Amino acid sequence: MPSLRIVHSEAATSFGGQEGRIFKEMTAMRARGHHLEAICQPQAQLTERLRDAGFKVHAVGMKGPVNYLKGVAAVRSILKEGRFDVLNTHSRRDTVIAAAAARLTKTPLIVRTRHLSNKVGSLWSYTILPHRVTTVSDHVREYLISRGVAREKVATVYSPIVLPAPVDRSTLREELGLADDDIVVGCVAVMRATKGHKDLIDAIAPLMATRPKLHLVLVGAGSPTFERTQSYVAERGLQDRIHFMGTRRDVPNLLAGCDLFALATQQEASGTVFVEAQASGLPVVGTNVGGVSEMFRDGETGILVPPKDPVALTEALQRLIDDPALRRRMGEAGRRMVWEEAVFSPARLAETTEALYIKWLAERRG
Repeated sequence: MPSLRIVHSEAATSFGGQEGRIFKEMTAMRARGHHLEAICQPQAQLTERLRDAGFKVHAVGMKGPVNYLKGVAAVRSILKEGRFDVLNTHSRRDTVIAAAAARLTKTPLIVRTRHLSNKVGSLWSYTILPHRVTTVSDHVREYLISRGVAREKVATVYSPIVLPAPVDRSTLREELGLADDDIVVGCVAVMRATKGHKDLIDAIAPLMATRPKLHLVLVGAGSPTFERTQSYVAERGLQDRIHFMGTRRDVPNLLAGCDLFALATQQEASGTVFVEAQASGLPVVGTNVGGVSEMFRDGETGILVPPKDPVALTEALQRLIDDPALRRRMGEAGRRMVWEEAVFSPARLAETTEALYIKWLAERRG
């Protein structure tokens, strides 16, 4: 297999799921023997993390119209000197800069990755600037095709999760003063309105009224939704049953202390947090939006419900809360899917990406 010279570009300065995907992809592709570099903004958290991991990162300012021409010139120089086979862009801003520069330098393959499920405004960063497109779920792929991207030029590459080390004993219940026989529903998500925290609270509240050992643990932060959700819980008098953990770096430890996982998201490009929950052996409850249905197997590793359907969400939660055997069966099935089948492993991501790059390079050169 030929070794490829690959450079990724990203304009974002924060570090979230998209940037985490880039980091894991670059690491996995390097492990397969390819040469990886990146083009990021100087103040980007991704710049620091990649450099700490031993990657060469080119710092290029991308904010504002003044930096557009400067950025194109800078990236053009980087691409000419680096003689890259592939440029993979990730956001609109870095695409209009880096992909434009790559067109000028005749970089053999320009790929744009679409990470989000929200509506696309201008299509030129998917149709005119890149040669090919990858998406994080079939849902996003089909959306781009419906908007005019040629079907044969876009492929799905699922985002990976790095499997955590086994947790001997979770600290969650000790932290919250919960007993071993309490039933704990976990939810891990950044606190924003589209993640459906209020929907989940409304669905579980009737069950809490008749099940004194039932608790909900919310992991994640984000103003002002965090504060609003706390106030809503207090208004309902559920502050002793619904627990806010804020941002945590030990999510596998917290998941290991739960009995099931639930997220009532209203918008989701993929939803790898469902994969993380299954890796911890938890059955999952999720809403049928975006790529969520591709992250677990409805009826086998979890239960899929329609979005904004409180009755269906309550019924799904009740089934798992009241049936320990069903929880164990679905939890084990999810664990096998993630660990043994390795559908969402970084190695699978690298294998799929490598195969696509080589195929598309052959098509371009043919």
